Amino acid sequence: MPTIDSRRRPAWAGRNYTLLTASAVVTSLGSHGALIASAFAVLAAGGDAGEVGLVAAARTLPLVLFLLIGGAVADRLPRHHVMVAANVLNCLSQAAFAALVLAGEAQLWQMMLLSGLGGVGQAFFGPAAEGMLLSSVEGEQAGRAFAVFRMAMQGSTLGGVALGGLMIAAMGPGWVLAADAAAFAVAAALRAFLDVRHIPPRAPGGGLLADLRDGWREFSGRPWLWSIVIQFSIANAVVGAADAVYGPLVARDHLGGAAPWGLALAFFGGGTVVGALVMTRWKPRRLLFVGTLCVFPLALPSAALAVPVPVAVLCAVMFVTGVSVEVFGVSWMTALHQEIPEEKLSRVSAYDWFGSVALVPAAMALAGPVQSVFGRTEALWGCAALVVVVTAAVLCVPDVRTLRRRTVPVAGTVRGTESADAERPVGGLG
Repeated sequence: MPTIDSRRRPAWAGRNYTLLTASAVVTSLGSHGALIASAFAVLAAGGDAGEVGLVAAARTLPLVLFLLIGGAVADRLPRHHVMVAANVLNCLSQAAFAALVLAGEAQLWQMMLLSGLGGVGQAFFGPAAEGMLLSSVEGEQAGRAFAVFRMAMQGSTLGGVALGGLMIAAMGPGWVLAADAAAFAVAAALRAFLDVRHIPPRAPGGGLLADLRDGWREFSGRPWLWSIVIQFSIANAVVGAADAVYGPLVARDHLGGAAPWGLALAFFGGGTVVGALVMTRWKPRRLLFVGTLCVFPLALPSAALAVPVPVAVLCAVMFVTGVSVEVFGVSWMTALHQEIPEEKLSRVSAYDWFGSVALVPAAMALAGPVQSVFGRTEALWGCAALVVVVTAAVLCVPDVRTLRRRTVPVAGTVRGTESADAERPVGGLG
């Protein structure tokens, strides 16, 4: 079994954390290029924009349908086994997709089926991965660990998009899909070496439905948790519609085309990296209150597109939004880490994921009709207003305003046991 030299990393970056971060970077590099490649593969096969949307929807629908089941399974079985199995499924489906594209024989139903299998894999992988990551760190340095993880992920997202675009131009979409399959294989191998000896065996339960009900009780019994998930159900939906539908149209009509819009998105990605860097040092005490205040800037891009502002101003707005959203992201992960019992992390993460993506397909589908009825400018102002309203509503929840950062685990969790990931000097982390 390979070893990772603990002398070359901080005390809080244990073995599991390091493996999880490295494997996540590998898959993020591959998958973000593959998202672009799949669209170009459909077009290369003679498809149109509608068929590109069908292939994208074929991936999203299974993700929504299987997320809650994936969370329950990840809390019932060893999480690293679920993660590896999901990676293998993604590897095989992407390899088959690549082979069809390279052979010039890809048909729409085949691409939809293989994309759907990828969505199933992600539905099982996501909750298991988040639960594993949250259980891989402990103590007051958890926030810094999550910030570094998110910084690595955001950086690899930018790199994956850029690398994928270059590879598509140079070699075609089939080879990008093949590279994504290889990335999943490498990630599965890395995740197979995760050490789960510090996680107590799961007690026998009453079945999958009982686990789902237990997860729902954990989720619904915490007002700060379900209120923020509802907030982001709406915010993600309207921001997704603005970015995916209205943004390219505004760029085409007023900003000079796709290149300025791509530049603005790149500035958003750069902002998320800077925001994560800030959170490696900043530890706000009222973490959810500060994090929620930083959601308000999510309304700015829609407002900027509604005006519309010049490209330079839009890039500045996107950068500031990226920074602020990442402050929320790290604060949110820290809150989940300290408040949710370890054995229920994946189920709670599944409800979080489900809420975050459930309304996105409907918002995408309704974006066009809403523009036709009210106009694009009015639709964009409506997106901005909804973000402000739901965020202000969440600040009315007392727990969101008062929940404070802890330096020890919440009572009732199992994180007080010695962690195989700890490798720390006597006296605790930090």
